[in-house]
Amino acid sequence: MKSFLIAAAFGLCAAPVFADVNITPDMPWVTVSTENGEVEISRIDDPAHELSGEWARTSRNCPNFCVQPMVPAPGVTPIGELELLNMLQDPDTIVVDSRVAADHETGTIPGAISIPYNEATDRLDELGCELDFDGFDCEAAKPVALFCNGNWCGQSPTAARRMIEAGYPADKIHYYRGGMHAWRMLGLTVTGGS
Repeated sequence: MKSFLIAAAFGLCAAPVFADVNITPDMPWVTVSTENGEVEISRIDDPAHELSGEWARTSRNCPNFCVQPMVPAPGVTPIGELELLNMLQDPDTIVVDSRVAADHETGTIPGAISIPYNEATDRLDELGCELDFDGFDCEAAKPVALFCNGNWCGQSPTAARRMIEAGYPADKIHYYRGGMHAWRMLGLTVTGGS
């Protein structure tokens, strides 16, 4: 009997213990609408979880992968994860994955739409602008949040600058500089890909 109790106690100690890994103390998860229905965004509930593979890399060659400024163009607002989560829940705001399609297919932030940075100025109508004879009229442009792969990714900063040049109001653009790297580092839900 004593051996059984010792083995049982050891078994309990060896079992993984998971804590409540909330987003904030008062926010365990957020539910967002996506084209495939509602998705719950939460953090991986394992304090021992670590990134691996491509997302664990800390360094990439510069150029092309140079650290990006917090504000990619005058008038653009930098945001973090909590602001992005709020924007994902706002039906009047559009969160845009500015990465090329191949990167988007590896997984994205739930509720984000894919508009690759090199297509942004041709697709402003999806962001509330209206096509006119001179290009786009962006008087009714919606607030957008752009993101790409991380602090060293220039795709969303390039999209922001090109959108502004095409007439999109800079004050309607928000930039989540941390992108997929920071999102994954925090263990937040990713849809699609692996």
